[in-house]
Amino acid sequence: MVNEKNVIYYNDEANDDFANGKIETVKIDQNYKYIRKNPIWNISAFILYRIIAMPIAFIYAKLKFKMKIVNKEKLKKCKDKGYFVYINHTQEILDTLLPTLVGFPKRAYIITHPNNVSIKGLKIANKMLGAMPLPGDIKSSKNFLDAIKNKIDKKNLVAIYPEAHVWPFYTKIRSFGKEAFRYPVKFNTPVYSFTVTYKKGKRKLPDIDIYVDGPFYPNKEIELKKAEEELRNAVYDKMVERSKNSNIEYIKYIKQNKGENND
Repeated sequence: MVNEKNVIYYNDEANDDFANGKIETVKIDQNYKYIRKNPIWNISAFILYRIIAMPIAFIYAKLKFKMKIVNKEKLKKCKDKGYFVYINHTQEILDTLLPTLVGFPKRAYIITHPNNVSIKGLKIANKMLGAMPLPGDIKSSKNFLDAIKNKIDKKNLVAIYPEAHVWPFYTKIRSFGKEAFRYPVKFNTPVYSFTVTYKKGKRKLPDIDIYVDGPFYPNKEIELKKAEEELRNAVYDKMVERSKNSNIEYIKYIKQNKGENND
């Protein structure tokens, strides 16, 4: 809830979402196609992704946010393999483009909420641009995991926003669980973090610097759940460290006391 300009009051750090609009969510069942074999679909997706979306994304990020990528050279260590990327969730539009921009020339896919393939007029485009919605039942879960493995085996990038919900311009890292780290542990795959930070620039809107860190590797010598937690802690700690480079609070977030009403 926005009570006044550039102030947002929240109750629950883990579940409050400040994205705009309400969406009628489609359930992802066993019939959902994560992998498309139709050549017309794949050619169309290539044109949309490489020829249309990427130039627009680059111009948008540069003009609106003067986006700068720090330590991109670290990605070269895994240029010949697929990997997972974890990113803090602070923009609605930019976050759909960011893995593509930072991870270039790799093809980027994003594990998303089913809302992203439920938006009327955009669901097909979002699918072509790499949205991989979370499964809605056990049968679709197998297809989902098979698709992730397929993307990693083809040396692509799979991005995850572990905070789950959008908090625009938030400058800290919200706590997240180890669940999102089961994928790199399961597939024994390296991990990077992309930390979005906000810097005071010459305009009212802050500039964005994105810090690339990694690769982090799953510990194969310990039990799977512990490996997930260890990997989560390594990524979380690094993102918290990088988030301290933000030096402007464009939107102030204030936690409400229980029962308090700020309407």
